[in-house]
Amino acid sequence: MNLSLQDRTAIITGAGSGIGRAIAEAFAAQGARVQIVDIAADQAGATAADIQAAGGRADARVCDISDQSAVKGLVAEILADTGRIDILVNNAGIAHIGTAGNTEESDFDRIYRVNVKGVYNCLHAVLPEMERARSGVVLNMASVASITGIPDRFAYSTSKAAVFGMTLSVATDYIDKGIRCNCLCPARVHTPFVDGYLAKNYPGKEAEMFAKLSQAQPIGRMANPSEIADLALYLCSDASGFVTGASWPIDGGFMNVHR
Repeated sequence: MNLSLQDRTAIITGAGSGIGRAIAEAFAAQGARVQIVDIAADQAGATAADIQAAGGRADARVCDISDQSAVKGLVAEILADTGRIDILVNNAGIAHIGTAGNTEESDFDRIYRVNVKGVYNCLHAVLPEMERARSGVVLNMASVASITGIPDRFAYSTSKAAVFGMTLSVATDYIDKGIRCNCLCPARVHTPFVDGYLAKNYPGKEAEMFAKLSQAQPIGRMANPSEIADLALYLCSDASGFVTGASWPIDGGFMNVHR
């Protein structure tokens, strides 16, 4: 299986921590020059520094993906530095808990700006460059929340369903231009976000709630970020050259296994 990304430039949004960081590390280990895009400068810098220390190539880029002019400037900088963009991983996203009845307009707008408009902004800026090169791979981070109902996730589910729809549209519109597009649909993944969420909302009960959230996956645990990164690597490498327009549940049996 050819998983090499040697000399390819990969943009990974939200790569300062969690799943995005794991994807950046996996891609760099396979020879890619990874562009660590994050709104948090310290996290982007730390990820890039760790990859460089391990012998990989990485550049830290600070960007608010909800700002289209900022994204266009980012893409221009990357092209000036590297001369190419081979891979785009739209990983950056934020979460929200609530129903349609108790989700405030400001919260809905915030989710939309990052999870939907942010993905669109990156696609809008990068796809023309891939089209000119007649080559490219896009991987979007959706969620099991995009393909099934999950309690109290109205705005988040809405945003991830939009990401699922954008994946199908891009795969269709660019299939004859040498560009592939797929999405991942993870269930819960153990990231620093999960630990922070538990500490904020369940002080003193973190272990109890962590176990409860873990058991929601029939396999009995959350995913490790590296497990998501391994599938991302496959989908962005030549090994998956016949795969486009597909959604990939990686969910510990959440969708189809019952126990």
